[in-house]
Amino acid sequence: MKSTIYNCNVIEFPKIHNRAGNITPLNGLTDIPFEIKRVYYLYDVPGGETRGGHAHHNLYQLIIAVSGSFDVVLDDGKNKKTITLNRPNYGLYIIPGIWRDLVNFSSGSVLLVLASEKYDEKDYIRDYPQFLHLKND
Repeated sequence: MKSTIYNCNVIEFPKIHNRAGNITPLNGLTDIPFEIKRVYYLYDVPGGETRGGHAHHNLYQLIIAVSGSFDVVLDDGKNKKTITLNRPNYGLYIIPGIWRDLVNFSSGSVLLVLASEKYDEKDYIRDYPQFLHLKND
């Protein structure tokens, strides 16, 4: 697992302005660097709660704050970096082998995830010491 936090980046998406409201289209393999196989979203996260707390062996993700704001703490086992997401036309691209914690949810925030694979529990690394062991192997 040689991936680092420096391989994760924020992507700005097109924003089509309209007086009746803006729209941001997202196309897999065009605007997003992978084919989208799963979409899910988090909402009604109670104040002070943390989500995430895991890494993936193979899954690529794009995380978007479609409403409100939150922080994503990225960890590659050596370095950490915090990214604040608060605009619906920006997304955080996360590669496999990166631990993520989702914190500081604003009231009414909605977190959208576009994923490269369908759900597979075997792809998750949920134990931080195990994650560190895999990263240092």
